[in-house]
Amino acid sequence: MAFARRVGPGGTVVHTDINEAMLREGRNRLLDHGLVLPTLVCDAEKLPFPDDHFDIVSVAFGLRNMTHKDAALAEMRRVLKPGGKLLVLEFSRVAKPLEKAYDWYSFKVLPVLGRVVAKDEDSYRYLAESIRMHPGQEELRQMMKAAGFGHVDVHNLSAGVVALHLGIKC
Repeated sequence: MAFARRVGPGGTVVHTDINEAMLREGRNRLLDHGLVLPTLVCDAEKLPFPDDHFDIVSVAFGLRNMTHKDAALAEMRRVLKPGGKLLVLEFSRVAKPLEKAYDWYSFKVLPVLGRVVAKDEDSYRYLAESIRMHPGQEELRQMMKAAGFGHVDVHNLSAGVVALHLGIKC
């Protein structure tokens, strides 16, 4: 929504996901806010867009679930114009002093909350496990560099619970 409002009627924001049900839910939320965007089911590892097409590509809490992160990062770079930016917002590695407390919360409290609130303990257990399997800040930074991004910055949010990686296609 923020991207669509930022570019206004003269720009284009394309809403994509590999999961049609998730995409439909996102589209419905956009429609509830009066936004109609091009919506396309697609795989980030094989994007159906031409080279050098977008000014910005963003993925929020999705890279963690991609099977071949290196292929997806390379595809995102391919479809960016020179000077274009990739924004990756993802769960990451929490600051060292908080690791034990965060692990306890993630594996003991979060699944219970999932069971009580959402009636879905397994999804919340998967969330905690998938976060631990996802590359940390520096590893993801290096993956983005290996995918061809000339400059990559990392910004920790909430003591590293979440990190924003910004890659620039040079």
